[in-house]
Amino acid sequence: MILPFDQAIAWLLHFRYLALFPIVVAEGPIATILAGFFCSLGYLNFILAYLIIVAGDITGDAAYYAIGRWGREKFIGRWGKYIGLPLERIDNIEKHFQKHGSKTLFIGKMAHGIGAIFLVAAGLVRMPFIKFISANFIATLFKSLILLLIGYFFGQAIVKINSVLEFISAASISAGLIAILFFFHYYKKSGDKKL
Repeated sequence: MILPFDQAIAWLLHFRYLALFPIVVAEGPIATILAGFFCSLGYLNFILAYLIIVAGDITGDAAYYAIGRWGREKFIGRWGKYIGLPLERIDNIEKHFQKHGSKTLFIGKMAHGIGAIFLVAAGLVRMPFIKFISANFIATLFKSLILLLIGYFFGQAIVKINSVLEFISAASISAGLIAILFFFHYYKKSGDKKL
């Protein structure tokens, strides 16, 4: 968690809705579960918290998209050759996003821990922002509601949920890195065959 767990709780208890938005931008899933727990105790209104959470999560996702979109030439141009992804190979990823962009974003959004990779990739391939936001908005509505309900009904186990989310995040990141390495290795081989 970017923000210390106890600090997030203290800010939410003290500032409530004013703290909820920036905490969700920085750390969406656990902040959403915390908000659900506070809704069950009557500290937050469920509907208002849900709307703020969706807005905060979309804002954070748009920031990841911007990193990919405006860091494309700087990052890929400078470092892409070292990870087997020169600018020329972005075409393959772009084609994938043109055909399966919405599905890819939905899967990335649901995969806790590696979602940022998908969001940055959408910006990297310059997926149209309206299409990005539309696909991401639907996934955010669904995921935020599930996490808010988990916090509402199972909030007493918040510390346990946090450790489970950290485990899932670590496992997802590991699986995501392996998938990315395989993806780059596969496209590097197919690119070499074309040469």
